[in-house]
Amino acid sequence: MVKSEPDAFSWDQQVANGIEPWTGVRNHMAKANLMAMKKGDRAFFYHSNIGKEIVGVVEVVREAYPDPSADAGAPWVCVDMKAVGPVPRPVTLAAIKAEPSLEGIALVRMSRLSVMPISPGHWKVLSKMGGWQGT
Repeated sequence: MVKSEPDAFSWDQQVANGIEPWTGVRNHMAKANLMAMKKGDRAFFYHSNIGKEIVGVVEVVREAYPDPSADAGAPWVCVDMKAVGPVPRPVTLAAIKAEPSLEGIALVRMSRLSVMPISPGHWKVLSKMGGWQGT
């Protein structure tokens, strides 16, 4: 899952931009999650702060490389993402917290983390909740 405040970078901007580097990550755990992403991996796009809901699915089209928005020599990385599609029914944080099978999901346990893994089981539950038919 990748999270963005929609007033800073929204799902609509991701769609309009086509391929977009996921820059600005300045947390070592989130950086490790970016580095673990492989070309073709998919992630939920989550609007944080405003909306607090999963709104779409993106796909990694370029694996981790130095983040051009970071200071020279800084250890930060980014990946390039493209929009795959919107989820038919946005999945709210309240709905995620209310779903017993999502207990322990990183979104609830580490709410400030901007890039987080989603287990295959949790992906399946979230996809069903959002009406997402893809993988």
